[in-house]
Amino acid sequence: MAAPDPFPAGATLADVGEFGLIGELTRFFEQGEHVLVGPGDDAAVLRVRTGHVVVSTDLMVEGRHFRREWSTAEDVGHRAAAQNLSDINAMGGRATSLTVGLAAPADLEAQWALDFARGFADECALVGASVVGGDVTRADQVVVAVTVLGACTVSPVLRSGARPGDVLALHGRQGWAAGGLAVLGRGFRSPRVLVEAYRRPTPPYDAGLVAAEAGATSMIDVSDGLLAEAGHLASASDVAIDVRRGAFEVPEPLHAVGAALGADPLSFVLGGGDDHALLATFAPADVPDGWAVVGEVVEPGDAGAVVTIDGAPHDGPTGWTHF
Repeated sequence: MAAPDPFPAGATLADVGEFGLIGELTRFFEQGEHVLVGPGDDAAVLRVRTGHVVVSTDLMVEGRHFRREWSTAEDVGHRAAAQNLSDINAMGGRATSLTVGLAAPADLEAQWALDFARGFADECALVGASVVGGDVTRADQVVVAVTVLGACTVSPVLRSGARPGDVLALHGRQGWAAGGLAVLGRGFRSPRVLVEAYRRPTPPYDAGLVAAEAGATSMIDVSDGLLAEAGHLASASDVAIDVRRGAFEVPEPLHAVGAALGADPLSFVLGGGDDHALLATFAPADVPDGWAVVGEVVEPGDAGAVVTIDGAPHDGPTGWTHF
């Protein structure tokens, strides 16, 4: 049985102090056998075996990436871990280690930090990754900074390898988080399945390595929107990509939200982020089971490395923007 959380109800971060908080946070994070030195020293020390080391960093800022009135601390922890683990997945690798920086107001309840750590640790456990260090400090709002390290046992799959004649394929649910965010923004809490998808994404953590082993020529995770990510593949590979509207099965909850908000339900699929599905290109014969072909890679025309929908330019939003 897990030990009870140690802080009295209502205790704030200022009450427990930096080192008291760190001491309690680290008990959530079990260390894998690759960790030689974990939390508590100036830096972690990790054992590196054969293959490639891959590294990524992400930020989450309160009011920009999450709102505490919409998501519990555990939800935020799950999301913060998921978006970083997914970046390694998109390279065809597996995350092994993470560091976490947490900045927060001094009057934030210490329990919030413990619940965040619990959610973060639970998400990392899905791939067997260890939290090996981090830092905490005071700020005017909650900010989470995560660095993740992972390993690729085959050659990493980059964004720049798509070739004319390849197909574009998707693995994982897409548009659900965007639908959840849309209803939360209108003050609603249903359809609940979409709200939960926004609060806790479910990236296809086993699909990245499968795609790499199958010969994926390029790959990216869908964090900012499917069309936006397809655009990154097109630009990096100097190709054009045509997406087929009819290739997507739009789930009933998105139809319900579209009808309620007067929006095209497919817009959530094409422009929504935060589900962390994988988008990749393959030779047509190499597409693994579980991947849905949603477009094709073609030679760039006069317009250059662009993304079209059914052969026509797209003039609507393509995904999230950060500035």
